[in-house]
Amino acid sequence: MQKTVVVGMSGGVDSSVAALLLKEQGYRVIGLFMQNWEEQGENGACSAEEDFADVRRVSGLLDIPYYTVNFAKEYMERVFSYFLAEYKAGRTPNPDVLCNREIKFGPFKDYAKKLGADYIATGHYCGISHEGNVHRLLKAKDSNKDQTYFLNQLSQEQLAGVLFPLSGLDKSEVRAIAEKHGLATANKKDSTGICFIGERNFRKFLQGYLPAQRGKILSLEGEEVGEHLGLMYYTLGQRRGLDLGGKKGEDGRWFVVKKDLEHNILYVSHGDEAPLFSNSCSVEGFNFIPNPPEKDEFVCKAKFRYRQGEQGVRVKRTGACTLEIYFDEPQRAVTEGQYAVLYDETQCLGGGVITGTRRD
Repeated sequence: MQKTVVVGMSGGVDSSVAALLLKEQGYRVIGLFMQNWEEQGENGACSAEEDFADVRRVSGLLDIPYYTVNFAKEYMERVFSYFLAEYKAGRTPNPDVLCNREIKFGPFKDYAKKLGADYIATGHYCGISHEGNVHRLLKAKDSNKDQTYFLNQLSQEQLAGVLFPLSGLDKSEVRAIAEKHGLATANKKDSTGICFIGERNFRKFLQGYLPAQRGKILSLEGEEVGEHLGLMYYTLGQRRGLDLGGKKGEDGRWFVVKKDLEHNILYVSHGDEAPLFSNSCSVEGFNFIPNPPEKDEFVCKAKFRYRQGEQGVRVKRTGACTLEIYFDEPQRAVTEGQYAVLYDETQCLGGGVITGTRRD
């Protein structure tokens, strides 16, 4: 009997090719487009309308049914409210991770089942294995595009019945497939910016939701060197947008090293990056995939941001969902609010939120 797969179609090339490949594999494919943000973009156009038009074109070419569903309320309550609270608290959140847990593999999956789905699929670059009730999140062939980092919070229940058709493909191969089959999205550029909100002037966007409070920029020696526009606009290690001149007779640039929320002070350093390095970090809300390890201490690899290479670490469990992670080599700009994600040779072992760092 033919199985039904509901594919999360975003209007991009990756989800378009995912739908194409699944149809070629003999599945009955249904496209489902999510609209999770209702505000217009900065140019006055609603990007969701443009993306849905591409979903219609691709679905028509593939001869598959397609639907649209609005999760804007759920996105606001489950993702965006957290996003704002984290920025208000001086941290740097990753809404894409939360969006996957709270929307794409939550309400989306529930809605797909109502459409008769045996499986759901997305255009993520990652793999998955299903062994009975144990579901493992595997690295993609294209290590440069591997997106397991963004899926580190998914539970076993959420990973059940999931397919990732692009696991064995490079991005160039995906575009080649799209071109070969005449998909309208073949040469569409990759989306960037905040999940479902898109590209825009970040400071202007954030200011519409959180009042900014200007304050002093101090060097680590206590010298006042400028004025910041609001602590929420800055992140650890940031160099651009500080509007600080260079030091006379000294090489190097200014960069952010610390925030003092209580006194509304942004601390910066000039040239010397040593204050940005740490030897360990604390992590909360850790989600183990598929299950917690048998030992409370173990060695593996880790990423502390998406575009980072895997780093050697030693992990110590301090509670059911809390960890201390000790770095083999000092790490630069490990940032509170971001995710520490663990790996072995072939799979993602899960992740949690960084809550603090230490230097020896």
